[in-house]
Amino acid sequence: MALRRGFRKEAREITLEVREELGIGVFAALDPYALAELYGIEVMDLSHPCLPPESVRYFTEKRPHVFSGALVPLQPSGAFIIENHVHHPRRRRATVAHEMAHVLLEHPFSFTLTDDTGCRAAVAEIEEEATELSGELLIPTGAARTAALKGWSDQLVASYFRVSVPMARWRMNKTGARKIAARSWHRQAQEHAASA
Repeated sequence: MALRRGFRKEAREITLEVREELGIGVFAALDPYALAELYGIEVMDLSHPCLPPESVRYFTEKRPHVFSGALVPLQPSGAFIIENHVHHPRRRRATVAHEMAHVLLEHPFSFTLTDDTGCRAAVAEIEEEATELSGELLIPTGAARTAALKGWSDQLVASYFRVSVPMARWRMNKTGARKIAARSWHRQAQEHAASA
């Protein structure tokens, strides 16, 4: 499924605005928890005492892969995020960023669940937008291109931006960062050869 026309540009603009609000540059690791706090969205995990112990055991011990997080509406107009605390911190960061993307995009929702295959919601377009924006929030297009020009591996990108290696690889590929870097290096080599 394709994103609506102009959405990637919109996601880049939202990301720049959010990073400015947080006081961080494009080439900095974004803290999705700080983003949630900035927007008044509480993030809690499955260890919260108000949750039924049998459900918590199910999602943390028996089948932890089926639940990463959820954006839960609060009446009349609020929401909170609940995340699975047994997941790796980098996965948790991606989950919170994804749920915050729904908030930033003001998506209509009733209750969304995120599992190991992504967010479960009725509208695929909404999920695709949230996935795209969360990736842009965590590794902006400009940052991916800078990392590619520096010759960074997917592992180094993942470590620097505190995301998983698959997330880093996806963003580096999705942004075309390495192709752009290769063209730049090729052009520089040609200019150097021509001036020699």
